[in-house]
Amino acid sequence: MNFFDKEFLTTHIQSILDFYEPNVIDVNGGYAQNFYDDGSVFNVDQKQLVSSTRLIVNYALSAQLFDNIHYRQNALHGLKFLEESHFLEDENKFVWTFKDGKPNDLTQQAYGYAFVLLAYSQLKKTNIIQSDEWIDKTFNMLETTFWQEEFGLYADELSEDNVLSDYRGQNSNMHLCEAMIAAYEATQNPKYLARAKILAFNIAIKQADLSNGLVWEHFNTQFKIDWEYNKNDPKNLYRPWGFQPGHQTEWTKLLLQLYQYDPQEWMLERAKTLFDTAWNVAWDHNNGGLFYGFDTDKNICDDDKYFWVQAESFAAAALLYKATNDEKYLERYNKLWQYSWDHFVDHENGAWYRVLKADNSKYSNKKSEAGAKCDYHTICACLEVLKML
Repeated sequence: MNFFDKEFLTTHIQSILDFYEPNVIDVNGGYAQNFYDDGSVFNVDQKQLVSSTRLIVNYALSAQLFDNIHYRQNALHGLKFLEESHFLEDENKFVWTFKDGKPNDLTQQAYGYAFVLLAYSQLKKTNIIQSDEWIDKTFNMLETTFWQEEFGLYADELSEDNVLSDYRGQNSNMHLCEAMIAAYEATQNPKYLARAKILAFNIAIKQADLSNGLVWEHFNTQFKIDWEYNKNDPKNLYRPWGFQPGHQTEWTKLLLQLYQYDPQEWMLERAKTLFDTAWNVAWDHNNGGLFYGFDTDKNICDDDKYFWVQAESFAAAALLYKATNDEKYLERYNKLWQYSWDHFVDHENGAWYRVLKADNSKYSNKKSEAGAKCDYHTICACLEVLKML
């Protein structure tokens, strides 16, 4: 199998889309977001902002890749739900989650706004929408709600009563960096590229230098490291304790995307350090794949295997190979893909499993869940490699 091949990657993206195709459109609005392994849907009325917007991204990018009007229509279907249901115009805020078809959480999350910005940027980039209006609007909402000028980073969470949480984290800033790069690509407005570079430097250099050159997840209001946050909850979906190998490699990818626009040595050097450390500490030499988390002494603290960690890491390895011409990164790309092909890709029903145990056995028959997985990582990782090919 040639994993570093345009036809393979394109065919694989198509196979993922085919898994969702029969049931992804909810005729009552938006997308179904909860799927069993066989493609059947559960909790159709449960929806979350991140999955709603990530699915828009999937269809916007796939509409362009395959020149497919049906995927374009799917993207517009999701956009309609985003604007008419997720966004509350009178309150100028987004619904975080729906349950039983009704809003049940109005907490404002910078993490969610990141994907709103990404969705509009990819819709604009693929000519499904023509206006920059919502890109600018989302940026301005972020600016007034979450931006912390003193630190050059975003806060995370605003309660329904408009109280800013004391928590600060890298994850929302990482995805905001991703969204800013996409906004720049969509609009050519240099303010978005400038903001992306500020976020990258402040997380991958300034904050990482507080934790021996690796990206830690959790901080206090002054962006000082909080070593104790969620220490008893290493499997927290959005805020796990420990160093996350997948986030080290995801920052590798973002730094190298920025390197293509404004090549600075710190971007490439830190990208290599983050990837190499994640690989050296977290690669499972017995069963393959990258573990989920390691502690401050570089001992594995969560030995689960997550789909997105493998996907982001193979995209990062490909970009490192392009940037350095070092064959070890192509070798690691192929090892990640072979492992994923053998264990994560569902060759019977399609798409990827979400999470596996250390021995690569499954936890459940739930393949995708609202807020947890919609194969955005896998599709976008394949597209990233396709771009460089």
